[in-house]
Amino acid sequence: EWLNQFQIPGNEDYGYKELYQSIDSVLMGGRTYRDIIGFGCEWPYKDKISYIISRNEVNLTPAAEVHFITDNIIYNVERLKKQEGKDIWLVGGGELVSMLMNADLIDEMQLCYLPIVLGQGFALFPNKPKETVWKLIGCKSFDSGAMLISYSK
Repeated sequence: EWLNQFQIPGNEDYGYKELYQSIDSVLMGGRTYRDIIGFGCEWPYKDKISYIISRNEVNLTPAAEVHFITDNIIYNVERLKKQEGKDIWLVGGGELVSMLMNADLIDEMQLCYLPIVLGQGFALFPNKPKETVWKLIGCKSFDSGAMLISYSK
């Protein structure tokens, strides 16, 4: 609910359009997939190929190109990374991020910090990912107080 309280000023998109144009696929966990469906909006990635890491193959978006990865996650993500095309955007969730970080399958991170302190919530990197060192490749601040920070391996 806290995100709904944060208003995006004017035409600012915090780099979303540039990121979205650089990808042809999205990857996310099953919980993130169901959360997006739960917003009651049209599938936001209908012009991309969507890969859902889930225990269950339940397609809630039959009009979109959605594929499920239900086993051999690391192998299947390695295979996706080797395919020709644009980048893959790992939309979420945290458990999947930690799993892929531990397998050295994340090349770049873009983190958007918002000027809100939460008392509780989900960890950005749950399940104790291994320690890794990242290089700063960009940092942009916005009038709202938000910051977009980009790192690469």
